[in-house]
Amino acid sequence: MNLSNNIFMTRKIKYILIMLLTFIAFDSAAQNSQVLYYMNLPQRHLLNPAIRPTNSVYIGLPAISGINLNVNNNFVNFSDVIMKSPSGDSLITILHPQYDIKKFIAKFKDVNSIEPEALFQLFGLGFNAGKDLYIFLDINERVDANIAIPGDLFRLAFEGNEQFAGNKIDLSTFRGDVKYYREAGLGFSKNFSDKLRLGIKGKLLFGVAAASIDNRSFDITVNDDYTHTINADLNVNFSAPLNVTLTGQNNIDDFEIDDSVFDDTDKTIDFVLGTKNMGLGLDIGAEYSFSDRLKVSAAITDLGYIKWKRDITTLKAESQFTLSGIDLLEVYKGNMTFDSLGQELLDSLKASFFLTDEAQPSFTTNLPFGVTFGGSYNLTKSISIGILSYTKVIGKQLKEALTLSANINLGNALSTTFAYTAANSRYDNLGAGLALRAGWFQFYVLADRIPVTWNKIVSDSNTIPLPESWNTIHVRFGMNFAFGNKIKKKDDKPMVLVQ
Repeated sequence: MNLSNNIFMTRKIKYILIMLLTFIAFDSAAQNSQVLYYMNLPQRHLLNPAIRPTNSVYIGLPAISGINLNVNNNFVNFSDVIMKSPSGDSLITILHPQYDIKKFIAKFKDVNSIEPEALFQLFGLGFNAGKDLYIFLDINERVDANIAIPGDLFRLAFEGNEQFAGNKIDLSTFRGDVKYYREAGLGFSKNFSDKLRLGIKGKLLFGVAAASIDNRSFDITVNDDYTHTINADLNVNFSAPLNVTLTGQNNIDDFEIDDSVFDDTDKTIDFVLGTKNMGLGLDIGAEYSFSDRLKVSAAITDLGYIKWKRDITTLKAESQFTLSGIDLLEVYKGNMTFDSLGQELLDSLKASFFLTDEAQPSFTTNLPFGVTFGGSYNLTKSISIGILSYTKVIGKQLKEALTLSANINLGNALSTTFAYTAANSRYDNLGAGLALRAGWFQFYVLADRIPVTWNKIVSDSNTIPLPESWNTIHVRFGMNFAFGNKIKKKDDKPMVLVQ
């Protein structure tokens, strides 16, 4: 960000903080849609490459075939950030004097994670190649972030310095990376016996831009004068077109995006479609049929990494430095403005980092991977019930979601699911999905963890609905071109979908 904009930006910190906390006020244990798993959709192979739809051929085109949006964290929800005022006739945020800040602070965990994600399917193709073989191809545009913030850092900011005076706060769990990349995957699934079906998908990953924190050690000591002595050995690695200007002591004076990349068509194409940041990924899965009614399945998805080599910039914070006290309570008390707090923090952080002169040819980021176990039982030829466990592994963190579902699949004509999910100690998460086929066109929309209870705020004759405990946003929708419909039949036994 250019320094000429700093004054303007610091004046907006109050509103940015509200927007940020609203944005992260969603809670989810998994990035993938549990609703999707038992629906008759080609996109199911994103969750388990062994599973195939009943259609013979499907084609997905850019912008219409699939959009998946997910925002989640593990510590606060929507109603913790924006809620009814004590009088009940208006909305207030966490910055309002009437807000119970202690109740909000109690939500913090030892490690608080924030994980926004977006996936846009650029192209999809799947087709039967013989009796048992199914081949599929996907090209997806993906943006995701994984940030972990120690709870004590939030408590220090919101509760003030006094309780921490003379103590050291361990921030070794602080981590984060943001990635924008493209994946091109080719896979197949095949029956290797009458009961066992296996699937595998290999992926080439093309990184566009990234930022990653390499935290070797990090702690804060709150001094008696309430300044903070920080002991740090961490790098912030960027793969992006950045211009960094330095002070005479080699500290960061300013940095900004190099806009010239977007002024030249060739440079823009090379930035967006370049192949210098390469990586590999792998999905593997299996499905086993005990009978025509009972099936179980398992998969590991998104095993992979990206090695970033283009436009590398490394900012280093090393040894010891002093930071002005970070105390939001001073803002609540009126002793400090957000402008002054933001400017002090910005100046201190800039003085703490320097541009390393060490050779940094590349850095590597790993993909969070998922482990899935599922089972389904066909009650009739069209109706089934399912159970699904999904565990997302991010470094040393494990996030688990368990889903029960009731499913109706009428060939490719109609597919629908109603799901209940237990995740992150929450037991009020409902989901639903609907897919309809009209000729060659298959339309679908899915949503996980739909808000069940709502509040109503009446103001100036207007009624504003507000989710009472909304703690996730996860939707997937799109349209496929689908051809053919293959259903396996056996005499005197229920029809079941061939997967």
